[in-house]
Amino acid sequence: MSVLLMQLAGPLQSWGASSRFARRTTEAVPTKSGVIGLLAAAQGRLRTDDIADLAALRFGVRVDQRGTLLRDFHTAHHFAGGEAMPVSERFYLADAVFVAGVEGEAGLIGMLHRALREPVFLPYLGRRSCPPSRRLDLDVHPGLPLEQALEDEKWRAAPWYQRRYRQASVKLEIFVEGTEEDGRADTLRDQPLSFDPLHRRYALRGVRHLPSVSVPNPTARTGHDPMSALESV
Repeated sequence: MSVLLMQLAGPLQSWGASSRFARRTTEAVPTKSGVIGLLAAAQGRLRTDDIADLAALRFGVRVDQRGTLLRDFHTAHHFAGGEAMPVSERFYLADAVFVAGVEGEAGLIGMLHRALREPVFLPYLGRRSCPPSRRLDLDVHPGLPLEQALEDEKWRAAPWYQRRYRQASVKLEIFVEGTEEDGRADTLRDQPLSFDPLHRRYALRGVRHLPSVSVPNPTARTGHDPMSALESV
């Protein structure tokens, strides 16, 4: 088994799991269905193609920079008749950064890694209006569990965000796909079954919130003692 890590960073992201009609919300962290859709697009799969192999991957995400919830109003008109469509509310995460990972068979993980480097279709962060601001692929970790790969990855927050923290390390949240043995796992209708526009289908999956992990802060400042220069006098 191998793990592929990705950094999801951009001015705006939006990861809907239950959005319908005129109110399009976003989850606080990237969804499995959204990331699997990104990987499928990078491989050049059509929305009607089978995604069973991608859906079987185990998914996890680490929150490196939570971002700010942003609400927008969307207006549109029908192309043919020109009549106005209902105004919709759309929610986004602004200035957020996440490290996402998928765990699976080494051959498939390798193909996905190559696809991220040379994507067939333009990748986006949940919605087409949300392009990434950094390269997506980080690295492949063969033989490493998903949880360990997420814990070991360096802090990917923006430098201006890292400078807000003076301590030598920061604590980050991790969410991984739960199993039947995880009694405390929450559920989310986020397991992709089909992206076919005529019949999109999603099943429930477990989500487990791990204890916060500490990662080094590269911008940490050590304390300054102005009297230390007098000690040698």
